[in-house]
Amino acid sequence: MEKEEESLDDLKYLLGNMGIEILLAIDRGAKDFETIKLFSGVPLSCIKGRIPVLIDLNLIQKKNNEYSLKEKGRNFKKKLERKKDFKME
Repeated sequence: MEKEEESLDDLKYLLGNMGIEILLAIDRGAKDFETIKLFSGVPLSCIKGRIPVLIDLNLIQKKNNEYSLKEKGRNFKKKLERKKDFKME
């Protein structure tokens, strides 16, 4: 049986605010723990704990010691932006 795709709300609850901030920092160009910390304001210990979750959920990848968003991560970010815009109207 194939693993069911997580919904937007499922991912938001799994990642929490700090996980989402880490994902957004990576999207803005943060490539390693130090730049993720600078871009997100998330403590290093939280970053080290959430990066494996982001990788396991197939949202980010590590290549040549640098993190980047995968297609699923980009789609998740777009869904977050659409939902945010929807609530603001």
